[in-house]
Amino acid sequence: MSGFGKSRVHDILGPEPEPGFLDTGELTRNWGAKWGAADEVGPLRTVLMRRPNPGLARISADAWDDELGALVDPGKNWYWFDRKAPDLDLLHQQYEGYVAALRAEGVEVVFAPELPESFTKSIYTRDPLITVPGGAVITRLAPRMRRGEERSITATVASAGMPVLGTVTGTGIAEGGSFVKLNRDVAAYGTSIRCNREGLDQIRRLVEPAGVNVIEVPLPGYLIHIDGAMVMIDHDLAMVNSALLPYEFLTTLRTLGIETVEVPPGEEWAVNSLTVAPRRVMVADHLTAAADLLSRHDVEVVPVAYSEITKNGGSLHCSTMELRRDW
Repeated sequence: MSGFGKSRVHDILGPEPEPGFLDTGELTRNWGAKWGAADEVGPLRTVLMRRPNPGLARISADAWDDELGALVDPGKNWYWFDRKAPDLDLLHQQYEGYVAALRAEGVEVVFAPELPESFTKSIYTRDPLITVPGGAVITRLAPRMRRGEERSITATVASAGMPVLGTVTGTGIAEGGSFVKLNRDVAAYGTSIRCNREGLDQIRRLVEPAGVNVIEVPLPGYLIHIDGAMVMIDHDLAMVNSALLPYEFLTTLRTLGIETVEVPPGEEWAVNSLTVAPRRVMVADHLTAAADLLSRHDVEVVPVAYSEITKNGGSLHCSTMELRRDW
């Protein structure tokens, strides 16, 4: 420190903890944008996606498993919920249609790179991370067929400029499809066959500096993610499948001022829709009863063809992760 008078050291070199990391000026000046999301319904600005993996072409119609009701790879690299192998032309057409629909809404799409052919579920970018105000937490995927997606997701969001706030490690397993932001202060995490208590504990510690309190929602049976049971439509409205959610959690939603509407029977996949702005929701176009129900609640529905991709085990919500929503 030679050359500085002692009385001036603090003025020139001293720490400046304020304003904090989440201050808009701090984020935009140091990280280029106001990254992250405080809820699931604010205007969507940037989304993370990954195109369908070439390994889907390996799915064979002779691999039907009666017990599971799906085509199942003996090598555990794929499963497909239909007796017929994927219609690849239709699958890619529907996927590019979804991308185009998002861009028509003014949403920037950031693509993660293609992975080796064993990663047949990598289209579902919801799972390798969660986002909160200020950045992303990288999760640790549960099944071996998906383990390893995390590395490329980390590189992709970091390359985009987004802060990485932490990574689930150790024996924690956690997936973004089981994390839903109910409002600015409260998120729900569905513990399940794919998301354990250790993963929850780590996520709680990592998002606490962002001011997010995470409540546990134990999911029944073999339901893997909470986005298979609910979707936020507005700050005060959610579509739910109440048969798959604990009564205590449904009560919590009411306490938070969130009205719930029941997903129509036979259209349970409608809870895996994507909200792009308050009461403006992208819904798979074959789920017409759900679209009609939402319209009766003053919701603008944007229909998107996605029936073929859903057979891979996830729909519109699973195929995206918000990197930026207004907050």
